Amino acid sequence: MLIAENLLSIKNNLPEQVTLVAVSKTKPISDLMQAYDAGQRIFGENKIQEMEGKWEQMPKDIQWHMIGHVQTNKVKFMAAFVSLIHGVDSFKLLKEVNKQALKNNRIIDCLLQMHIAEEETKFGLDEEELNSILASSEFKEMKNVRITGLMGMATFTDNQDQVKKEFSQLKSIFDELQSQETENCQLKTLSMGMSGDYKPAIEIGSTMIRIGSSIFGAR
Repeated sequence: MLIAENLLSIKNNLPEQVTLVAVSKTKPISDLMQAYDAGQRIFGENKIQEMEGKWEQMPKDIQWHMIGHVQTNKVKFMAAFVSLIHGVDSFKLLKEVNKQALKNNRIIDCLLQMHIAEEETKFGLDEEELNSILASSEFKEMKNVRITGLMGMATFTDNQDQVKKEFSQLKSIFDELQSQETENCQLKTLSMGMSGDYKPAIEIGSTMIRIGSSIFGAR
């Protein structure tokens, strides 16, 4: 029952306003069920087909978060059930989510992914792209998506000052945007922090952390 112990020890030390997403990608359903039996109801996956398979077989009170990079042609496979898409990194993708949500008669919550790391390999919007999406009349007319916050990943480095600087940058963008809320953009979630850096992320203001290896063990 190591999974349950790991989960509870993390949860017991989290501030009340922080939501824990258990990152369960590549893990078997038996592992997820251990976390479920210990009270976890939010799981994060990075491959849509894998998430769909787990959704079909697992209890229906689970919230499924898509935390990986999303290809537009795969959105339709999760539109019926996904609770939150963390990695919306282009207007094209947001339009597709809106289209598939409409087909499923749903409003899908999304986080806009910001590029805050120094690594070029990470996905995400810059501030100019973010502002242009939110200011566009096309976005304001979208009835089947709701932007509920921002997500970002810090550079993978041991330099804690750099990680904190990147998280602080994301927090300040988040704070600025809160004054511009519209019907389909109501920012309450700041998703930043993973197993290696969630403590500084919380100090800076994260409200949602994504933790895999510290719960389920290394992949």
